[in-house]
Amino acid sequence: MRSSYSKDDVVFLLKDITGMVEPQPTEEREKLIQSGKHYCEMLPIEYVPSEKYMEAYREALDIFSKPTARAVGRLSDKIIRERGESVVLVSLARAGTPIGILIKHYIKKKYNIDVPHYSISIIRGRGIDDNAMRYLLGQYEAKDLLFVDGWIGKGAILNELKKDIEAYDGVSAELAVVADPANVTTLCGTHQDILIPSSCLNSTVSGLVSRTFLRDDIIGKDDFHGAVYYGELKSSDLSYDFIEAIESEFEFNLEEEVAVCGGQGIDEVKKIAKEYGIDDINLVKPGIGEATRVLLRRVPWKVLIDEKCKDDDSLRHIIRLAEEKGTQIEYYPLDNYKACGIIKKIADA
Repeated sequence: MRSSYSKDDVVFLLKDITGMVEPQPTEEREKLIQSGKHYCEMLPIEYVPSEKYMEAYREALDIFSKPTARAVGRLSDKIIRERGESVVLVSLARAGTPIGILIKHYIKKKYNIDVPHYSISIIRGRGIDDNAMRYLLGQYEAKDLLFVDGWIGKGAILNELKKDIEAYDGVSAELAVVADPANVTTLCGTHQDILIPSSCLNSTVSGLVSRTFLRDDIIGKDDFHGAVYYGELKSSDLSYDFIEAIESEFEFNLEEEVAVCGGQGIDEVKKIAKEYGIDDINLVKPGIGEATRVLLRRVPWKVLIDEKCKDDDSLRHIIRLAEEKGTQIEYYPLDNYKACGIIKKIADA
């Protein structure tokens, strides 16, 4: 699979399906998803980022480069301490890919170890790419594979991973993430609800690669899951700008973050869903990153902001995006998260 990343940074185990799938607008996709079509059978239209997107991204980068870099550092230290020098990073495309590159770079700079890094597809409801897994297990020992993602919202992908990895003896379903406000993994950089700036953009901060795709007429039984390369967006590519911005804030003598106590995020999500009469918890997207993505990529209904965070600078971009979209903001008592996006139920789906 092509990308704008160096092959030294990541190898994508994906089938290049550029030009084979007609992308669809957000509203159309939302209706189809809510009427039962799986999101992995469609691709969104990816535009050159608008000024609105870019403002949100630049603001996020300004506020969150340092906390993201610290969390990447803490996570990388834990990975070496717990998994050793033979670890193989397997990032979950596509949000996990820039995180895998940052971890690889941090480990190289601090420990002088060049760890392998691959990116593969996992799709909620459809599973992990078995052909990619077979490829990796033909190259490396099962115990050395470590899955990497950006953050855990409510844990849907982690649950998918746990279910799928049972088929692979010796492979751990542990998921290494920068941020885990859901409080479900110890292998994280922070349990705080921080915004990883790359979540504000799409392919232009992910190597110009689409989200992953799986449909029988295009992906054969021996193929990797698919993705599109957006070469036409090359002049807007910020993939390495993001990597370099976070790397410039790397610190190599970090203290461990104080452990958090408290409940798991999924319980809070279920409570929100019940309170707002939502029968599909997939419409509830907790965490700053997920709330941002709802406003930028989906059809939002409302945004909940923790009432303790009314004046929190890290939420300025969410408030502005909600205002621009005419999306209602409610101040609500949240425990694990600072914000939560709720997707609009499309009545005529």
